[in-house]
Amino acid sequence: METVKPPLTRGIKVSYGVGQAAEGIKNAAFNVFVFFYYTQVLGLPTVYTGIAIGIALAVDSITDPLIGSLSDNWQGKGGRRHPFLYASILPLGLAFIGLFNPPELGEFSLFLWLTVFSVATRAMMTLYYVPHVSLGAELTDDFNERTEVVAFRYFFSYVGGILTYGIGFLYYFPETQFDADAYGPFGITLSLLMMASVLLTASGTRARIPHLPASRVSHDKISPWSVLKKTLSEIRSALTNQSFRWLFSGVLIVFAMVGVDNALNLHMNTYFWELQGQGNLYFFAATPVGALLGTAFASTFTRWFDKKPSVIIGTLCWALCQVIPVVLRLLGWFPENGTDELLVTLIVIKFVQGFGVVQALIAFNSMVADVVDEHELITGLRQEGIFFSSVSFSNKMTSGIGTVAAGFALALIDWPTGSDVQTAADIGAETIAWLGLIYGPIVSGFALVCVYCYSRYGLNRQRHADIVAELAVLRAERAQHASQPQSS
Repeated sequence: METVKPPLTRGIKVSYGVGQAAEGIKNAAFNVFVFFYYTQVLGLPTVYTGIAIGIALAVDSITDPLIGSLSDNWQGKGGRRHPFLYASILPLGLAFIGLFNPPELGEFSLFLWLTVFSVATRAMMTLYYVPHVSLGAELTDDFNERTEVVAFRYFFSYVGGILTYGIGFLYYFPETQFDADAYGPFGITLSLLMMASVLLTASGTRARIPHLPASRVSHDKISPWSVLKKTLSEIRSALTNQSFRWLFSGVLIVFAMVGVDNALNLHMNTYFWELQGQGNLYFFAATPVGALLGTAFASTFTRWFDKKPSVIIGTLCWALCQVIPVVLRLLGWFPENGTDELLVTLIVIKFVQGFGVVQALIAFNSMVADVVDEHELITGLRQEGIFFSSVSFSNKMTSGIGTVAAGFALALIDWPTGSDVQTAADIGAETIAWLGLIYGPIVSGFALVCVYCYSRYGLNRQRHADIVAELAVLRAERAQHASQPQSS
């Protein structure tokens, strides 16, 4: 039963945030290494690779709201969220190890292997991630402290990303990312780090369980069909909220752009910018380092501008940093490949991109938590899980579409695969130019549509304060009613 929440300590915030390192590690691995490993190292065609990763994301997007609904309505001494955190640890680690350790297989069998272990990795991460994100929204009701909690989560997410890039490019791939034998141990190392991250956050926040909301829904039994039916009903209910509809619409588009970006990241660095080893490390680390610094300013940023402007500014920052370098290179106004000037310029741009985009990410998640409060006021139901899993659903479904689109786009420009294609000299200049156009202006231009959607969001600081005050009254009335003896 929910009790009066004691103040959040920094230790609780850190314990909660450190769990996001697991998601950061998984994301960095998929965003940079998986697509490249299977296409350029193992020689799987880009269409097959894109479809396999897209299938995994599509399946994962379906499991998100299911886990969200299941954890919202879970009843037990361990609370609504923690049983799922503990249950995910071992299967997540084993699935991730399998992803980077395929045996020697034919083309179609390798496609099936990638599909199965991508699905398993993402499904087990969902079992953990959705309850973990929902837990963050429950830790506090305060408008500004909620942003701080999200900032801790994103801080450790980027720490996980930096660890992945550092371990990869400094230890396993210091000279070349074409070393097939290094990917297996690389996967095992990351798997152990992810499992440790989940265990630390589960144990570190366990003392908070008595102060978290409990499910008020009673049910005799849970079946897959009943969960699916209830989940679809709850998603429809969530989408009746006008502010959430516009947030949901905007994020659908932005994640499709991110899906293309993630699939082509290492291709761009290897063939368009011609970076190797430490150059790749500095490039990929610049964004999370910028984001780490940005997390320290996120609360101040939202106090100055409020949350909606923060999301809009951050989204535009991401898009501009994606487009400008490619356009300037194609116009001949950018530093030449192989020069220190090129690497420094790219690092600065990626740093700015990370600093800007984290303002959008933190404000966005804080806005969703505010929508949950409004939804509770209207419906009487506290459903962090279904709201955050709906966002995660849109992330994975449209990212999957973006990944599939990237695979087909490479096929359309006749992109060669296999470990014998290791430098830009192995590919035609026109083909490389098309790679840059797809990665930059063609995809990122859709950010303008995202900005329009976000501009329609309706909650602000004053409206949320009114909602919290009204909720306090309703909760007090509910508690008083529950304490009164029931007449027969």
